Amino acid sequence: MAAKVTGKTRCVIISGAPEFDAEFIKTAVKNSDYVICADSGLTAAEKAGVTPDLIVGDFDSYTDSVPNDCEVIRLSVDKDDTDTLHCVKVALDRGFRDFALLAATGSRLDHTLANLSILEFFGENGATGVILSENETVCFICKGEHRFDGNKGKTFSVLPFGCESVTLSYSGAKYPLVNGTLKHSVAMGISNVFVEDKAAITVHEGRALVIIDAGCWKPVSCFT
Repeated sequence: MAAKVTGKTRCVIISGAPEFDAEFIKTAVKNSDYVICADSGLTAAEKAGVTPDLIVGDFDSYTDSVPNDCEVIRLSVDKDDTDTLHCVKVALDRGFRDFALLAATGSRLDHTLANLSILEFFGENGATGVILSENETVCFICKGEHRFDGNKGKTFSVLPFGCESVTLSYSGAKYPLVNGTLKHSVAMGISNVFVEDKAAITVHEGRALVIIDAGCWKPVSCFT
């Protein structure tokens, strides 16, 4: 499996959002990362000066010549999975369990929502992952306690995801919550603030997305 052969433990997937910050991508990708470009994510990688380990796509949005010095998986245009989800499945098959998605939000709302769903897909397959951008970190949480240490001063929002409501408790937050319920139809979990270096969100029932302003927090899988 690639994770064992390469010695790289985190898989970074550069998706195909047409608007991206090349400088952010350049700083977000580490030498120790296994990098996969999803179709026009290759454009973002090229502008950021990042060399991929693998390129996957149907190449309906990447119009230049695909490099011949890198492994390429060509997909049919007529398929069920998005290019990004196919990248995730390939990486899981190759042994990766720690993921970061870049250039995965913005412009195309349908693709943004699809990529948010991938965060839950990670957990269902024994992996963890975040969506990173220059503005925010997005992660998925479900039943259990989730630590957010080292985020003091950062704004965060919590929204139910894939369910009608989520019941949670916060510790280390400006606006505390004890067994409180957030409904999908009423956005009550917006713009809280971590006020302690050691903070946690405990999910009692339901599932949620946590959006943290410009920071990198890596969640622990809440699936068994």
